[in-house]
Amino acid sequence: MASSQSSPVKILTVGAAVGSIRDIFNKVKAINAKHGKFDILLFSGDFFGPPKEAAEYSDDDEVIQLLSGSLQSPIECFIMQGEHPLPPPVIEKFAATGGALAQNLFLLQKSGLVTTAHGLRIACLGGIFDENLYSVAESPHGFTSPYFTSHTVEKLISNSMSQSTPSSGKGTSYTSLAQIKASASPNEFVDILISNTFPNNITAHSTASCPSPSFPGEGAEPVAELVRRTKPRYHFVAGRGGQKIPMFWEREPYTWDKDNGRITRFVSLGAFGGPPDPTAGKKQRWFYAFSIAPQAPNTPAPATPPNATANPLVQLGFHRGMKRPFDQGETEAENFRWGKVNPTGKRNRIVGQEGKPPPGYKCKICESSEHFINDCPDRAKPKEGYVCRICNEAGHFVRDCPTKNQVGDTGGRKPKEGYVCRACGSEAHYLQDCPSATQPQHSRRAKGPPKEIAPDECWFCLSNPKLAKHLIVSIGNECYVTLPKGQIIPTHTQADYPDGSVPSVPGGGHVLIVPITHYPTYASIPTDLSEPILEETRKYEAALGAFYSAHNAQSVSFEVGRISAKGGHAHIQVIPIPRSLSPDAIANAFISEGSRLGIDLDYEDISTALHTGDRGYFKVSLPDGRHLIHWLRDGVPFGIQFGRQVIVSLLGIPDRFDWKQCVQSEDEDRADVQAFKAAFSSFEPNL
Repeated sequence: MASSQSSPVKILTVGAAVGSIRDIFNKVKAINAKHGKFDILLFSGDFFGPPKEAAEYSDDDEVIQLLSGSLQSPIECFIMQGEHPLPPPVIEKFAATGGALAQNLFLLQKSGLVTTAHGLRIACLGGIFDENLYSVAESPHGFTSPYFTSHTVEKLISNSMSQSTPSSGKGTSYTSLAQIKASASPNEFVDILISNTFPNNITAHSTASCPSPSFPGEGAEPVAELVRRTKPRYHFVAGRGGQKIPMFWEREPYTWDKDNGRITRFVSLGAFGGPPDPTAGKKQRWFYAFSIAPQAPNTPAPATPPNATANPLVQLGFHRGMKRPFDQGETEAENFRWGKVNPTGKRNRIVGQEGKPPPGYKCKICESSEHFINDCPDRAKPKEGYVCRICNEAGHFVRDCPTKNQVGDTGGRKPKEGYVCRACGSEAHYLQDCPSATQPQHSRRAKGPPKEIAPDECWFCLSNPKLAKHLIVSIGNECYVTLPKGQIIPTHTQADYPDGSVPSVPGGGHVLIVPITHYPTYASIPTDLSEPILEETRKYEAALGAFYSAHNAQSVSFEVGRISAKGGHAHIQVIPIPRSLSPDAIANAFISEGSRLGIDLDYEDISTALHTGDRGYFKVSLPDGRHLIHWLRDGVPFGIQFGRQVIVSLLGIPDRFDWKQCVQSEDEDRADVQAFKAAFSSFEPNL
């Protein structure tokens, strides 16, 4: 092993194959014959492309041929998850083998780390980033989800302190990857990081020409933090980064001054199987060949490349006109194909007086000669059509959202959309900030099941003294009906929505039907107790439908049945919708928005679909009696405001999405209750 530590390892890194498996293997064979032989082949981005249903994979499908061994990689290689869920047959094979999909082919975990027999540490972060979903999940997402979470990143950082090696200990075979052994590692550093998502701010301090003025779009701060912790010597990204297609871009090397002059080289790769660049009319460069020697703890610091820049991921406090000089030495790793050359082919930045650009320089964004591209004021502006995912407003990026760091109702940080406090059911504070929680402060890594809520702590139980009883409009034998806080329908501010399609139902008409007895979901009610509760719920739904009809409206209802919340109280939200909207239009709105968010909704027979209470679900009841159901999956977040999100869009009142922004005074609530009760009294069911 000692000799291999000093020998350079030749690596070929390839962008997204997007399912063109046989074709890319043939290309790799040709490259290997002409420029190899390579020791390792790394695939970044989507190797398989969009998945299909398991039954759609026939014997002549390239995925099945790969898994069966009839289609083989020419070089021992590692692949990762890109922006799509992995195909079901691949996940099944991974579960059985721990990573070895076929001879010479190994799938890295979503947050994977391996140490090769050559001594190289290769880390992988698969999936895509969503600001709203990142901190919501209770566990890391698996391959069935396209997203990574805070747990995914924490797991990778934790694993970077350990070292995994193929148990064979030989450089010619990785057939026992499933039996990788762990041993102590002196630090978190890795040699190579492959990710599908860009780190935030990666283009800062760089003069390397970008393939697009908007490249790479908005990066992810969690990826930047991962880079800061692991300090990879090479970082490859194959995701689109806000572009229509993955694009090639090689950044100048940047340094880590406090870590023995460690150097990071960043490369964005185009896709092999993707479409050509519509502006250039040709495909982006999709492969990158290099050589890298393993480093021991006592390896001398590498010479700083002449074109190195300040680090874009740390605050160095440097002045552009007073940048420290870099040593004029050799590059850290010699490129096996071109030798010791400037890999970007770009000249080093020449700074003019007082940090201004030299004569003849023009900013590629606004064509000004007064500033560098990284200082362009237009660079901080989102492109046309961009909408912040936190507040749904245009004009700023997520990182600049004024609501990003809002304070919750108990003084702590405000949770992201979809979070529910497990102690009291509130969406306005985290568990550790909850005044009802009896346990000590919990960290995100806390173990054990969440605390189950007692009825006197539940926001929907009549025994809770904090229940907003002044909003209740009807009480039956098994259920009660209440107006919600911050209902969707505006009642005292109708004039603020001249373009909305808001029905004129007295008191607004948006209500909750809530079983009096505490159950997490309707489906979890024991069979021997459920019939009277379900019957009364159906009577209320029918009465509300007739009530709405008298005001030229129809009812749409939905239920979020979350089993994992350990303390939710079953309830159904019923909202009036104009009769001018057809049931098909309403269904298509839910299906379309769900598809955009990775939420699959199917028509199902409600009498057979919810036969068991051990599955989480989201259910929509349409005006014509049909039902749409989405089954919640473990490890995949679901925003509990999804139903409200679709309804406000249908009604043309997107400002009513956040219920907390729609909360009224108690006097206004009481006026709505009186108006609703007076109009609903003749429709109230005979219980």
